[in-house]
Amino acid sequence: MNQSKLSVLTAEGIELLKNLIRTPSTSRNEDKTAAILVGYLENHGVENVNRHLNNVWAQNKHFDPNKPTILLNSHHDTVLPAKSYTRDPFSPDVEDGVLYGLGSNDAGGPLINLITTFLYFYDRTDLPYNFIIAPTAEEENSGENGVMSILPKLPPIEFAVVGEPTCMEISVAEKGILVLDCTAQGKTGHAARNTGINAIYKAVDDINWFRNYKFEKVSPWLGEVKCTVTGVNAGTLHNVIPDSCMFMVDVRITEKYTHQEVLDIIKANIPNKDTEVKPRSFKLKSSQIDFEHPFIKVAKSQGFKLFGSPTTSDRAVMPYASVKVGPGDSNRSHTADEYIKLDEITDGIEKTIKLFEEFLGLAK
Repeated sequence: MNQSKLSVLTAEGIELLKNLIRTPSTSRNEDKTAAILVGYLENHGVENVNRHLNNVWAQNKHFDPNKPTILLNSHHDTVLPAKSYTRDPFSPDVEDGVLYGLGSNDAGGPLINLITTFLYFYDRTDLPYNFIIAPTAEEENSGENGVMSILPKLPPIEFAVVGEPTCMEISVAEKGILVLDCTAQGKTGHAARNTGINAIYKAVDDINWFRNYKFEKVSPWLGEVKCTVTGVNAGTLHNVIPDSCMFMVDVRITEKYTHQEVLDIIKANIPNKDTEVKPRSFKLKSSQIDFEHPFIKVAKSQGFKLFGSPTTSDRAVMPYASVKVGPGDSNRSHTADEYIKLDEITDGIEKTIKLFEEFLGLAK
């Protein structure tokens, strides 16, 4: 490992992260951070940097289409700052080795980790794999104009490393998401009379079913399919029995089921058969990499911990093997006064490069 090169790139990467924090980049509003990322890569001698909408990507200098390609992907969009912030979310303050700011942890640190790794290997002539770095947009809202919009533009990908804060543990499996918009049907009537059918009461039965139902198949890494009712809306006037009650359900799916299988089970078992159950999308799928994959074998040999993730990332839309890993802690994501420790960044970069050196057969 070239420690002097690594030290320079790491220091520059931290300054890049500070610049990204200074620049608001909520989902669908990442144009300025996309421009910063293009400039950063070009200033480091990266040739042919591409941009589509607010997504950026580039390939290593000696890209060979006859070699397999590894995609390094993380996102540069953020959620809106929480109202309970006590600090300026766009001020990258460093105190006692801690860098504060919106997006510092999710996913600034992981993004810097992968950009630095890409630059470290960028001009090597002896790589058995190609690299593509892709800082992308709209991850936080699973937007159509995020990573999904550029995947067809990329060359064939062998596998991907997705940067998210995982305490540098490697997620080998990840739950998918199925969001359901449900409507319980009733019949309007006067609240003072014994007329009508109260849709709220019918919805309560359905909601309790979602709360208590257990799917039969359990994943060894991801556990059970989990259903959570996350919103309810019904009624207009205090004296009118509502004829409909709408509720929203967040379903986290494991690799044991497809989205359609889960939907079919729900429709077959929900108490009120006239309740309308509409899925928003089947696009965010569960993912799992083969534990015999060479990258996983090397990671295990270097002491990386493996885990199954209950949260979803851009892995969900990738049609090839992938893992999720990065410095920082998922528990800090979307919280007020978000932060990442500088030594988490430096340690993560060193571990990632060491992992790739071993995987690529370049370790000395």
